[in-house]
Amino acid sequence: MRYLIILFTYVSCTFGSQYEIVNIFDLPKYWKFEIGDNPLWKEYDYDDEWWEEIEVPSTWEDEGFPGYDGFAWYRVHFKITSKHKHESLYLNLGAIDDADETYLNGKLIGQSGSFPPKYTTNAHNTRAYPIPTNTLKFDQDNVIAIKVYDGYGIGGIKWGDNFISKRKDEIILDQYFTQNWKFSIGDNETWQLNNFDDSSWEELLVPLKWDMQGYKHHDGLAWYRYRFKLDEYLEDERLILILGKIDDFDETYLNGQLIGKNGTINNHGKTHINDYSYLHLRTYYIPKKLLFTEKENVIAVRVFDGRGSGGIYEGPIGIITRDNYIIWKEKNEERKNSKKGFWEKFWGKNK
Repeated sequence: MRYLIILFTYVSCTFGSQYEIVNIFDLPKYWKFEIGDNPLWKEYDYDDEWWEEIEVPSTWEDEGFPGYDGFAWYRVHFKITSKHKHESLYLNLGAIDDADETYLNGKLIGQSGSFPPKYTTNAHNTRAYPIPTNTLKFDQDNVIAIKVYDGYGIGGIKWGDNFISKRKDEIILDQYFTQNWKFSIGDNETWQLNNFDDSSWEELLVPLKWDMQGYKHHDGLAWYRYRFKLDEYLEDERLILILGKIDDFDETYLNGQLIGKNGTINNHGKTHINDYSYLHLRTYYIPKKLLFTEKENVIAVRVFDGRGSGGIYEGPIGIITRDNYIIWKEKNEERKNSKKGFWEKFWGKNK
């Protein structure tokens, strides 16, 4: 039994994720708190001075609100330094009883469970929400606001650590495209072209699931478009486009030319629903003469989501030189092999 406990601890800490989590910032121990519900309470500039402070994590029953079931809000202020500006960051929260919507500086970045009238609980799982880089205010005040619903029993951010993290071995890009991207549901082959006028399209945060940005019930086809000028020092480099993770399938065009795809999309959508494409990091080689150096380039991504949430949901997103990509890939393989070696030694010792 002792070996079994050791085994599952190691699996959950290392094999359960492609990356190792590094805590870069602990959130404050005391948060502002108020029962009830008001959409203004998510806003960055809302004055929460009059709110009570309670300890987090703890149930709100233990903090002076016994027997309360219903909606409540938490708010906390923090600062983070600009040295983390080009890192893919995550907001890690404890287990929340029962359901939550989590906002950063007024923007929804994550949700678990669901509120009435279609109430579902997710009371026993900790939260880890990707932070879109352009929602953070580096070296300035930031505000996390969490709307919580408790249906019965205890409620609130009840246990676990609350911190901001990065991933230890995540790829570091040479030019980042974590910004607002143009977005439209539907499908049209002209949307891949550089001269297509997308000025009327909505802008969505990328990376972030489209479900959290007004398209909660959309399954099917949609397109993203992004315009950029190549950084001058990259003009003579061989480059790779990194598009993070996409749920589910994609076809990716650069300046009107298909440069990569993951999965199969036909005119009616994806053909293989039971697939793990949404877990794959998109890495597409850019043909040398395809990029413009004197004018804007256009990335167009056709996405099909078969069910559940969809879209470009996790970074990093941008361009990396082929040399830097190879260095990262080799380090990643070394780390995987070291874990495999541990696994083999573990079983060898305990046969």
